[in-house]
Amino acid sequence: MQWEGIIEFVYVAENESFTQASKKMAISTAQVSRQITALEKRLNTKLFYRTTRKVSLTEEGRVFYQHCRSVLDGLDAAERAITNLQSKPQGKVKLTAPVTFGEQQILPLVNNFALQYSDIEVNALLTNQNLDLVEGGYDLAIRLGRLTDSTMMAKKLGKRTNYVCASSAYIDKHGIPHSLSELSTHVCLLGTLDYWHFRESGKEKNIRVNGKLRYNSGFGLVDAALKGLGIVQLPDYYVQEHLQSGSLISLLDNYRAPDEGIWAIYPQNRHLSPKIRLLVDYLAEQLH
Repeated sequence: MQWEGIIEFVYVAENESFTQASKKMAISTAQVSRQITALEKRLNTKLFYRTTRKVSLTEEGRVFYQHCRSVLDGLDAAERAITNLQSKPQGKVKLTAPVTFGEQQILPLVNNFALQYSDIEVNALLTNQNLDLVEGGYDLAIRLGRLTDSTMMAKKLGKRTNYVCASSAYIDKHGIPHSLSELSTHVCLLGTLDYWHFRESGKEKNIRVNGKLRYNSGFGLVDAALKGLGIVQLPDYYVQEHLQSGSLISLLDNYRAPDEGIWAIYPQNRHLSPKIRLLVDYLAEQLH
C-alpha cells in the first residue's frame, strides 16, 4: 500500500498535468486521478492545487515530492548498479543534437560507438531547437556555444572555432578588411543573426553586418563564399577543409572570438547510466 500512487504522483508533479502524466505512463488519466486521490486520502493531505488550466503542488506536496523523488532516484541507482555489473552496456539511448553538427560530427561517432557496442540501440533526433529533455524523454543533448539552461547538468566535450573568411576572388575584387570597422564597407553573407562575434582589446563584442544574401544554411553560405559573393563567419566544421585547401582565406584573425564549447547536457538529479556515461566519455575523447 505504501507504494501505491507514488509513481503517478511524481509524474504529475514533474509534468504539471494529469493528462501528460498518463501519456508518459501509458495508462488512462482516470487511473492516474484515482491513484492520486487515494494517496491524498491515505496521507490525509492535499498534494495538488487543481484548476481547469493548471496543476501545481501544495506546500505539503512539494515536501512529499522531494522525498519521493529521492526514493525513486535511489531505485534508479540500484537498477543501474545491477546493469553496471553486466559485461557489456546495453539498452536504448535517446539523444538530440544540432542538425549540421550532428550530421557531420556526432552521428558518425555514434555509428562508431554502435560498432563497438552492438547491444545498444540509438534514437537520435537532429534539430536546431532546444528541446525539453525531460518532456521528450531524452537521455542527453548535444549543445553548442553558451549554455543558458541552469536546470541541466553539463559535460564539456570539446570546442569549436568561428572563422571569418572569403575566397581569393572576393579579396582580389574588394580587398581585405584589416579592422572591425572596415566590415561595414564589405559584402557580408548573413546567417540567422544580424551580427558577428569578435574579441577586441580583450573584450568580446558583437558587430552588426550587412549583405544581400541571408541563409539559414551553413552549406549555402559556404558555397556563396567559395563563389566570391562575400565574407562569411562560420564554425570550423563548415570551413576547415576549404581553409586547408586555400579555397577560402581566414580574415581578421587578431579579432577572432574565443572558442565556443561543445556540450553534452542531461537533466539534473539523474545519474548517468553506464551506457550513457560510456557514450559521453567516448564523444569527449573523440571531440577533444
